[in-house]
Amino acid sequence: MRDGIQLVVLVYVDDLIIAGNKTHLINEFKSYLSQCFHMKDLGALKYFLGVEVARNAEGIFLCQRKYALDIINEARLLGAKPSKFPMEQNHHLALAKGDLLQDPEQYRRLVGRLIYLSLTRPELSYGVHILAQFMQQPRKEHWEAALRIVRYLKGSPGQGILLKAACNLELKAYCDSDWGGCPLTRRSLTGYFIFLGNSPISWKTKKQHTVSRSSAEAEYRSLAATVCELKWLKGLLLSLGVHHDQSARVFCDSQAAMHIAANPVFHERTKHIEVDCHFVRDEI
Repeated sequence: MRDGIQLVVLVYVDDLIIAGNKTHLINEFKSYLSQCFHMKDLGALKYFLGVEVARNAEGIFLCQRKYALDIINEARLLGAKPSKFPMEQNHHLALAKGDLLQDPEQYRRLVGRLIYLSLTRPELSYGVHILAQFMQQPRKEHWEAALRIVRYLKGSPGQGILLKAACNLELKAYCDSDWGGCPLTRRSLTGYFIFLGNSPISWKTKKQHTVSRSSAEAEYRSLAATVCELKWLKGLLLSLGVHHDQSARVFCDSQAAMHIAANPVFHERTKHIEVDCHFVRDEI
């Protein structure tokens, strides 16, 4: 970025996306690349690594419709009845005792494709996170749960995310935790969802590294992970020329975690999360 002129190039192996705020400079850069390399200009961005791109005055819409249909077709579920939800509540997949799959590679391939599909499908984040834990020894129940997600995709293969043109560039995040959610290790789950304006840009579901002895601790670890992601996003936006001077807002539904973040006094019940406390408090 120089003198108000910005040019951004995204490179993946031999595929490139070129963006900028001056059309003639983009054309000049493409001409320069064509002189240095043997390359083909595919015009306006419509398809990139399985992600379909459509744009209008409202914004940019990203989806993986063809990729999702390929998954459904490979699972031979094109004629199946769609499922309303990707995963049932109160499942016990971690305690499954069914037969081991004779062909675990099929399960690993399907879950791997679902992981990539969650790039534009935030609602799959939790279900895919659960299924990815059983790659080593998948059982019959795990395979059936994976097929349920595929049947869910059949109901809305073109679902995606909309990056709105009317954006105030305000970062806001929602975080939550499932305390002791894993029945085997009793480790909690961290989940967060981050918006730039009204556009979703980052989401994650991940098992925490340590066991939390209280729901407040689990919630606070989730809060700390969300703050880390927000800091990284602010740095990324700055490298793209977007100066985010206003404070990012974090929404948490745990009163205990919010009191810990605001209270400068530690006591013995918060010593084990003191580093996270200092980190979040410094950001506040």
